[in-house]
Amino acid sequence: MRSHRWDVSGEYSGMADLVRLSLSLPQPLLERLEGLMQQQGYTNRSEFVRDMIRDHLVAHEWQNAQQETLGTVTLVYNHHIRQLSEKLVELQHHYYHSILAATHVHLDHNLCAEVILIRAPAMQIQQLADHLRQQKGVLHATLSISSTGVHLA
Repeated sequence: MRSHRWDVSGEYSGMADLVRLSLSLPQPLLERLEGLMQQQGYTNRSEFVRDMIRDHLVAHEWQNAQQETLGTVTLVYNHHIRQLSEKLVELQHHYYHSILAATHVHLDHNLCAEVILIRAPAMQIQQLADHLRQQKGVLHATLSISSTGVHLA
């Protein structure tokens, strides 16, 4: 089966030809799959399975420490802690070649949140996230992993 997608300008989106795939699942596993699909708001089983495969591919990219990936670090911290803001900025400057963007917001009088978008090998993103998380005054830090998308088409 061939399927082509066109964007609003009438240009071909580059979506690869689709191939029909048949697979067999035990009934309980299919029921769990359908339940997850419904819980997450999917109405199309194929799109749900495609997204599960892409999630697995992203996780696989992150296992290769040298694979260029995309990561987002979210920090919540108390900006009144002595020298913390300076340390966080200094760490980011050390990785200036990898940081695509950073957004800083004030949550209240004491607390700030910062979101940092990073494109680099997985190992470097993990190292930066760890260094940021370890600073005294950082109350919470998360790393959200993603892909540059090159291998997900």
